Amino acid sequence: MTSAAEQQTVAQERALDGGRPASAVNGAERATAPTPPVWPGAPMPLGARFRSGPEGVAGTNFALWAAGAEAVQLCLFDERGRETRVRLAELTHEIWHGFVPGVMPGQRYGYRVDGRWDPWIGARWNPAKLLLDPYARAVDGEFSLPPEVYGHVRDWPEQHVADTVRDDRDSAPHVPKGVVVHDDDDWSDDRRPKTPWADSVIYELHVHGFTQLHPDIPPELRGTYAGLAHPAAIEHLVKLGVTAVELLPVHQFAHEDHLLRRGLKNYWGYNSIGYFAPHAAYAASGTTGQQVGEFKRMVRALHAAGIEVILDVVYNHTAEAGELGPTLSLKGIDNRGYYRLQDDARRYADYTGCGNTLHVVQPQVLRLITDSLRYWVTEMGVDGFRFDLAAALARSMHDVDMLSPFLAVIAQDPVLRRVKLIAEPWDIGSGGYQVGAFPPLWTEWNDRYRNAIRDFWRGALPDVRDLGYRISGSSDLYAWGGRRPYASVNFITAHDGFTLRDLVSYEGKHNEANGENNRDGSHDNRSWNCGAEGETGEEPIRALRRRQLRNLLTTLLLSTGVPMLVAGDELGRTQRGNNNAYCQDNEISWLDWTLLDDPSWRPLFDLTSRLIALRHRHPVLRRRAFFSGRAHSADGLRDLAWFTAHGEEMTEGDWYAPAATLGMYLSGRDIPGRDEQGAPITDDSFLAILHAGDAPTTFTLPGPPWAERYEVVVDTSREEQGEAPGVVHGAGAGLTVEGRSVVLLRVMG
Repeated sequence: MTSAAEQQTVAQERALDGGRPASAVNGAERATAPTPPVWPGAPMPLGARFRSGPEGVAGTNFALWAAGAEAVQLCLFDERGRETRVRLAELTHEIWHGFVPGVMPGQRYGYRVDGRWDPWIGARWNPAKLLLDPYARAVDGEFSLPPEVYGHVRDWPEQHVADTVRDDRDSAPHVPKGVVVHDDDDWSDDRRPKTPWADSVIYELHVHGFTQLHPDIPPELRGTYAGLAHPAAIEHLVKLGVTAVELLPVHQFAHEDHLLRRGLKNYWGYNSIGYFAPHAAYAASGTTGQQVGEFKRMVRALHAAGIEVILDVVYNHTAEAGELGPTLSLKGIDNRGYYRLQDDARRYADYTGCGNTLHVVQPQVLRLITDSLRYWVTEMGVDGFRFDLAAALARSMHDVDMLSPFLAVIAQDPVLRRVKLIAEPWDIGSGGYQVGAFPPLWTEWNDRYRNAIRDFWRGALPDVRDLGYRISGSSDLYAWGGRRPYASVNFITAHDGFTLRDLVSYEGKHNEANGENNRDGSHDNRSWNCGAEGETGEEPIRALRRRQLRNLLTTLLLSTGVPMLVAGDELGRTQRGNNNAYCQDNEISWLDWTLLDDPSWRPLFDLTSRLIALRHRHPVLRRRAFFSGRAHSADGLRDLAWFTAHGEEMTEGDWYAPAATLGMYLSGRDIPGRDEQGAPITDDSFLAILHAGDAPTTFTLPGPPWAERYEVVVDTSREEQGEAPGVVHGAGAGLTVEGRSVVLLRVMG
């Protein structure tokens, strides 16, 4: 085995082009202007902060944590791309810093960090690579991934050691730059909705895909933050009745090399590289700082409409991938400090499936994440976060630990403990599945809810016990440590997987457009195509599919917990059977707004908005405490009861067996807690009947003490007939429930 030094020498010789170093051939043009002075400045705060320096001189303070580095150069770029390098000579507690007078907002910059090159011990410093500031507030320019962007020689003949051979070609022409931003916004006129968890209805959307085809948004604003802030976009959200939008990643991200080589892009954005910067491609106003103001205006507009903004954030890994990935930022600043490495420090510990995992136990990495979170709350106005692969953040040295530094810091932080926190409670590592395990303050994506509801409506009937727990708040998972029903974020679909329409139209995935021979994406879809694969002209199948959509949405919005819808499911959006459309930045992923005017699909939107309005009106549907199932009065009426189709309460044997028909009684008389004036909370009572069988069934309506009469509020089998609800049935009557339908009845007397 040759030494690292010998390999580096060979690589340098190999990088020559016509006798000249490749850095001179392919590097950025060096400016001829005098090098600006650098004053000592301050190590805090990290990043580039415009301010007044000594004697009131305006400039920017630069501070970069780079433990183990031997030298740091700040690289300033003018409007022609010419580079000026200045050395940061001050080092305080492993932070390199300096104040550069005259550097104003809009200045583009990056870093070159020098140090030891020895990948065998995890050291990957390479000053030929321009690095993005981890604290950059804005990013200008696109990431491309030619060989120069890699710290190692990609085409080294001996591929098994290619990542150990340093590439000394300059990457500056091929990577975006950070931008100095002036933080001068006053949020005093902003009113955060502060919607209680129990009252929340979340709507997961993609900034670009939601607005790209909207006919009432000006073309120049489509696909942008400004487009989402447009009255036409907000009008849809308000009519639907959602209380929060959960934005797919808006941190600056990069596209993977394997996608670029196939002519595709990372559409979802789960490949972050800048945790403080709004993704520049979603800005209509410009990318040299303007994207920051545009994002803030979007947040203000949504807040004014009563809608909270939750960000889907990816702090578990970065776009630098594993040892064969590019050198864009953290890898070149301090690889051993920022990333979890294996015992063989050349390799990365990968709990994410994306090549690397951030080393959150390291104090400075933990600080990077929490500084980023606080920034988005205090300076960008957001109301909460959904943490992608949150179990990876909760790992201590190896195992997932609910007393980990990350969770402990969040719990005591005076800013972060007050915002909405949603965990995707798993990662791909050993012991990574942690549904139900996150501590109080946290809510969780509940995939057990998703699986049970999908199984019931496709006819693969779960035990009543499992279904009952899911639709009543999953107390078996969350009734500990003071957690509440709203700890469960209930969802049937998400960005990852089939849309709701595809769930009832496809048995298998159809991901051929992704270029991976349909190997990607989950094989476990728990879907049913209703008798034909894909789109069909057979009206009976089409009608059944529409009814199934109504059943799924009605179940979701009547369930206890926090419902999450995916943008477009209320319109019958399809991805043509693609259950992994992460790389489809086109009509496969974009919202098709013509569906809103389609007589086949408009009723689905109307029903969804009606159900959300019903949920907002009735506290029994959004309880703040778990059901007890016990009688609270002498007449034996309980807050929650389960009935068979015969109108009889279920026995323990019924509870542990599958059933195609289930009645759920919700009492509005026994709601724990008081309203804001201290008065007891009371509401109507409801009986929900879920029938997954093919054929109609007769359901005997329970008599006293449950009810004297029942009024039909929703019947998913009759929505397309235009029949108004309101039909009243007496207790003890046999109600005909059509095959595969939900009937919701309000108790009268």
